[in-house]
Amino acid sequence: MTPQIWDAELYDTRHAFVAAHGAALLDLLDAAPGERVLDAGCGTGEHVARLAGAGVDAVGVDASPEMVRRAAARFPGLRFSVADLRDLPFREEFDAVLSNATLHWVPEADRVAARLHTALRPGGRLVAEFGGAGNISAIDTAARALRADHGLPEAASPWYFPTSAEYARVLRGAGFEVRAIRLFDRPTRLTGEDGLAHWVRMFAAHLLEHVADPDAFLAELDERLRPALYRDGSWWADYRRLRVVAVR
Repeated sequence: MTPQIWDAELYDTRHAFVAAHGAALLDLLDAAPGERVLDAGCGTGEHVARLAGAGVDAVGVDASPEMVRRAAARFPGLRFSVADLRDLPFREEFDAVLSNATLHWVPEADRVAARLHTALRPGGRLVAEFGGAGNISAIDTAARALRADHGLPEAASPWYFPTSAEYARVLRGAGFEVRAIRLFDRPTRLTGEDGLAHWVRMFAAHLLEHVADPDAFLAELDERLRPALYRDGSWWADYRRLRVVAVR
């Protein structure tokens, strides 16, 4: 399977909706000045910067060196480092963990939840949002059908999209008390007339694996999905999100 390599500059310029939708999580987190907060999957640093600007002692980690370099360049003086959420080194260091659009990238959910639990102080809270059951089903189904029509092998998925009940069990198994968990539809506008193609290249490169002519493949995918996902002059990804509040 093709490794996930992030173009951090393109992520900022064409996919800024990811950080923008995380603003609701910051409100839900409601971090107080002086609290120590870990942004688990910080991307290019937008939320760490907003937390730091509010007087929060914020630390950002991401598995992508490209994202961490971009975050450090954008926000010099703030703390960012490369770290795998499955092997976080922290023990009872944080009052809260924030995670936006990250946890669906790590299928080892039990291991990640255990590490996040360990990173929190007793009474610390986890506020997270990520892809839930049914997320981008239309895009994924159409791309897989197109691959089959082209005689291509089944593409292994890098994603973990649980139901509310499934993820609640994960959290409780790690020792969390689940305060709130909700799965909801959130159709998300993509940027530009070529927004679908850019989305697939950025977030679903596995669906292009072994494709001889990605441009032609994406043009065919565009035709198949346009009736369902293009409206009001824009592409809309069929996102479904799982939002969680839990306490150690």
